[in-house]
Amino acid sequence: MTDDQQTFVPAGFTVPRTLVGDGFRLEPLGPEHNDRDLAAWTGSIAHIRATPGFVGRGWPPVEGMSAEANLADLARHAREFEERVAFAYSVLEPADGDGDGASASAGDGAGNGLDDVIGCLYVHPARQAPDRIQVSSWVRADRAHLDAPLRDAVLTWLHAAWPFDGTRIDYAPR
Repeated sequence: MTDDQQTFVPAGFTVPRTLVGDGFRLEPLGPEHNDRDLAAWTGSIAHIRATPGFVGRGWPPVEGMSAEANLADLARHAREFEERVAFAYSVLEPADGDGDGASASAGDGAGNGLDDVIGCLYVHPARQAPDRIQVSSWVRADRAHLDAPLRDAVLTWLHAAWPFDGTRIDYAPR
């Protein structure tokens, strides 16, 4: 871990583990989301690549990736979260479907009651300017109507619940 990574959030800061918004909730991204996460982004590659903050980044890969490679990526995100060097969240549609005006279907499509993964949120030091906070998020193409409300809720949350100077947050407008 570098010194820059160690100081991303203060040692005594309790990192928020959730945010509940209209039609979504956040929880730390981890290996338990693998199947649902992989299905979410591989079904929306063109949409995500056109999302502000992802244009020109080369992610997600057009060819997709194996479940094993995605699992390794999610394990890395979970490790970074626990080490407090970067924070990735799964954007979930509550199993009851409340608030988004979309389908009332619940769960992961397998009938097990798991909340559907509808996107991801990433909060980390900016690569080119580690004194800045880089925030990016994507939602599935079929939940595109949540893109701007998610961004608005996250910005409010970052200003209210996180120890960041709001003038240092970079989050592409919608």
